[in-house]
This record gives sequence, structure tokens and C-alpha cells, in this order.
Amino acid sequence: MSTSTRTRILEVAAALVRESPDGDISTRAVCEAAKVGAPALYRHFGDKEGLLSAVVDHGFEKYLATKRERGETTDAVEDLRRGWDSHVAFALDNRNLYRLMNSPAMRTPPAAALESHRILTGDLERAAARGRIRVAPELAAQMIMSANVGVALMLVSRPATFDDIEVSRRVRDALYATVLTPDPAREESPSAPADAEVPTAAARLSALLRKEHGAGLSTAEAALMKEWLDRVANA
Repeated sequence: MSTSTRTRILEVAAALVRESPDGDISTRAVCEAAKVGAPALYRHFGDKEGLLSAVVDHGFEKYLATKRERGETTDAVEDLRRGWDSHVAFALDNRNLYRLMNSPAMRTPPAAALESHRILTGDLERAAARGRIRVAPELAAQMIMSANVGVALMLVSRPATFDDIEVSRRVRDALYATVLTPDPAREESPSAPADAEVPTAAARLSALLRKEHGAGLSTAEAALMKEWLDRVANA
């Protein structure tokens, strides 16, 4: 009974978020639509923020499921491009939910946002291990996620100004040209500039060190080596 009550409240709240003109809902409206008392809502979710965070996770679950089931291909860079595009597509298909997920009013980041960031970082670590990124994966993830969310929010919140989805591809390609190294397998790709060779090598070695769990170094030594390598990569 408890589980079904929680699910009913979540589904009702998600529907109200979708239908709301601005994405905001009241706990009273949720309780009335779900036919539960306020104590039941607060028992399951704590407060309104807890309810909204759960709504975001509930709605974002389908998107994350596709990313989990995708598996790792042999081309981490292509996975990064598809990840950007699928992020924007989800935002456009779930406008209120996406605005809610990135609202400053959400003091605690939803678990869905944290998992999405971890998946992105994992793809970047695979790219770094192949020498395909110029900075440390953690910094690259921050750069990509902030730009990806920014573009998605503009497309969702300012459709009159940002009325062309092509802007997403242009920003993606411009940022990836800065973060990623050219593909050596493609003849038309120019060689990486000389001043990028050392940072790229440092990012690759740092990723390989994590992959090999320290490669014989102690925990403290591996942490120090990673700090040095990431500092060189991000210089």
C-alpha cells in the first residue's frame, strides 16, 4: 500500500508539472489529485523540494535507462556527440521537467543529474585513454555539461530567440573542437598543434593511471601523480 501511494503521488505530480504553464505545482493540488492527505505526501517526500526532486528523477529515468543500456562503443568521441544530442532532445521533449531539474530553487541536485554527469565523465575518461582530449576528464565534463545545459535551457526557455536547433550542433562542434584532439585515423584531420601535445599526453596518462588503479603506486602516490598530471593537462 505504501509503495502504491508513493507511486500515485509521483505520477500525479509529474502530470501536473507537464500541464503547468510555468512548471510549478502546489502540494495541495498534488494531494487533491492523488486523493491523499498532506501527511502522506510529507511522509514519503519530506517537503515540496523532496517531491520535485523525486519527480525529476522519475521523469529522467527513461532517458538515463537508454544511456545505461547503450553500452560502450569503440568510439568514445561519437558517444560524446550522441550524448550531447540526446540531452538536448530530452530537454525539448520535457520542457517543464528540464527547467525544474536545472532550477536554482533546487538546493539539492537530483540524483538523475549526478548520474548523467558520471556517465559523461566516463565517456571522457575513455576518450582520454586514447589520447583524444586536451584537458583532464573532470574539467572537460564541467565544460561540456555547462554548455550542454546552457544550450538546452535557451532552446527550452527562449524559443522566440533560440528558434533553430542548429545552434546546438554548432555550439557542440565548437566546444568539442576545443576539448578534443583531431582523429588521427582521418587523413583530413590536421595534426595537433605542438603546444597541445604535452597537455594531451598528460590527460591520457592520468586516465590510464585511473584505469589501471594506480599501476603499482600507493594510493597516496597515485593521487599525487593524478594531481600533477591533471594540473599539466589543464594548464
